[in-house]
Amino acid sequence: MSAVTDAVRVTPATNPVSQSIRDSLVVAKRNLIRMSRIPEMVIFGLIQPIMFVVLFSYVFGGSMNIGGTTDPAVYREFLMAGIFAQTVTFATAGAGAGIADDMHKGLIDRFRSLPMARGAVLTGRTLADLVQTALTLFVLAMVALLVGWRTHTSVGEVLGAFGLLLLLGYAFTWVGALIGLSVRTPEAATSGGLIWLFPVTFVSNAFVDSSQMTPWLRHVADWNPFSATVQASRVLFGNPGVSTSDAWPMQHPVWASLIWSILIVVLFRTLAVRKYRSATA
Repeated sequence: MSAVTDAVRVTPATNPVSQSIRDSLVVAKRNLIRMSRIPEMVIFGLIQPIMFVVLFSYVFGGSMNIGGTTDPAVYREFLMAGIFAQTVTFATAGAGAGIADDMHKGLIDRFRSLPMARGAVLTGRTLADLVQTALTLFVLAMVALLVGWRTHTSVGEVLGAFGLLLLLGYAFTWVGALIGLSVRTPEAATSGGLIWLFPVTFVSNAFVDSSQMTPWLRHVADWNPFSATVQASRVLFGNPGVSTSDAWPMQHPVWASLIWSILIVVLFRTLAVRKYRSATA
């Protein structure tokens, strides 16, 4: 907290953009320091996705038909893009709970009383969550390699896939920020952050081939922003599961993933900052 206070005592930058960036980085540093002092937050955040990898790989691996085969090794490669995407989106609940906790303790009121850029508190929080998500994704990738997941493309394409995954996670943390500002307790923010995530992640191509769904459900899954990032990751990883759907997001998954993520950031950042201006503890 002192780092934030010290930063805003200096003469504000003449350029509003520079001031916003500076204030956002200060708040991000504050949240990263806080996370480092509560290591169980990081540990518990790692355990859940690792459990998903192991359980889905070995429990469902021999029963899923991917590309005409039920080979568990094929399903593991198909699965990992979905697990990666689910992991980054589930960070939404943590972002919402963290902001709701700051609201509950009165820290948001304290921040609002300081001469800071309007969106710096929320931007700093989401950037800190992005760093934590990147760490979780790295560890998860190591576990995936241990259970047999492999990529079959260039290093640049693999890094591009992880970049799209992190962009999706960052976009969804703004949804969590809005939820955190809209509820009264961290518990409500956690529940509110998870309720809508389950249909988003499971009515998709993350864990099953959407071509096996009923027509109306397949249409929903194919146009799901989450599905676009999963499909883009599979294409960039060179993993099985390339969609045969005629839906535009499935035919152009990389572009669809970029467009969806950017739209979500713009929309929910605007709503969250507006809510932040009028929020009370």
